[in-house]
Amino acid sequence: MTYPAPKRKGRFKIFGEVIAELKKVVWGKPREWVYLTILVVIIATIAGLALGGLDIGFANFAGRVFIGK
Repeated sequence: MTYPAPKRKGRFKIFGEVIAELKKVVWGKPREWVYLTILVVIIATIAGLALGGLDIGFANFAGRVFIGK
């Protein structure tokens, strides 16, 4: 069974709803923000280096196979 989407009464009501939801969020402590930010930067760097290495490897492989370098 499907339900119809709720109708909005005002054009900008969504902003009030967003603010109400953000007030419910449990924000972490600044020390936790720093830790998680550093963790994300490290993981993104490792993933970028790994994907870059794969890209260079495949480019060299394709160059040898198809172009004959």
